[in-house]
Amino acid sequence: MLAFRLFILAMIIVVSSIIGILFSKRYANREKEIKEMKNALNMFSTKIKFTYEPIPNVFMEIANKIDGNIGTIFNVAANNMKEMSAGEAWRKALLISKNNLNKEDVATIQNLSRLLGQTDIEGQISEVEVVNNFLTVQLENASEERRKNEKMYRTLGLVTGLTIAIILI
Repeated sequence: MLAFRLFILAMIIVVSSIIGILFSKRYANREKEIKEMKNALNMFSTKIKFTYEPIPNVFMEIANKIDGNIGTIFNVAANNMKEMSAGEAWRKALLISKNNLNKEDVATIQNLSRLLGQTDIEGQISEVEVVNNFLTVQLENASEERRKNEKMYRTLGLVTGLTIAIILI
């Protein structure tokens, strides 16, 4: 009976620690996804500037090169462009995608939808540059939040598990 009780207490500590680690990963994942989005937008800017390919084709190429949530956003947007305008497809793809970006990040990236497919190449490139500049600020904020919160959530998970185990003893 004592061994079973110790096993349950150990499992509580392990599970709460894992939960803390998962919460802390959100901050690292957000930072990673902002970097991936900046990279994808740079690829988009370069492609439309030098190849004059249609936006859906460029988005599909980016989706094939970038894995994860950001690649999915570009894939969904490219598929949505068959039925709606580029700006609307981009906005819809951002809204339905599951990612680690916060509301400010999404709002910044959604700004691209205003002129996407509506202006000439230079106008779109300048809009991408503006969004990229905003994302640079968001990346700095994400790095700072990660530094502040990552260790806290890991420790909080462990301490919560230990507290529950002590209470149950």
